[in-house]
Amino acid sequence: MGSDPASVAYDAVQSGLSQGVDHVIIDTAGRLHNKVNLMNELAKIKRVIQKSIPEAPHEVLLVLDGSTGQNAFEQARQFAQATEITALAITKLDGTAKGGVVWVFLTKCKSCQYIGVGEGMEDLQEFNPKEFVDSYFNLIICVLSFYCNDHLPVACTNHLQNIGSLMMKRRTSRQSDT
Repeated sequence: MGSDPASVAYDAVQSGLSQGVDHVIIDTAGRLHNKVNLMNELAKIKRVIQKSIPEAPHEVLLVLDGSTGQNAFEQARQFAQATEITALAITKLDGTAKGGVVWVFLTKCKSCQYIGVGEGMEDLQEFNPKEFVDSYFNLIICVLSFYCNDHLPVACTNHLQNIGSLMMKRRTSRQSDT
């Protein structure tokens, strides 16, 4: 195996084919979207594995740091120019990030397939939009309750929960229209 990422990917695909495996996962090193040579490397990896499997890759998962903020949208746009992204995984949602980047992707583009809420394998979870919206608005309710000395009116709490439900219904109906 060579040290060139594309040749390593090619060797992995060849090995997988010879062993009759169903899936080969190619995990590249993290890269910044403004590093042109690293972005070109992604396109090269795709070209190289298509020599063995013309319809490959079957899935391209872009992993984004949840603390990146709104810059993540630009990062995803740049990555999509190098290779087709089929889904997203957003990590570090257990830290100080409040998931704002998830909102951008829910409203503008790709689906979020996984979220990372810790550092263990079990902390990579399938993304459930309803659970995310519920927990997001519950966080807002907790913060407001804290600052209002737990005197947040029940009507206000119900209103925030209803907003979350309406947002999910709107998102679901837009997805079914496409």
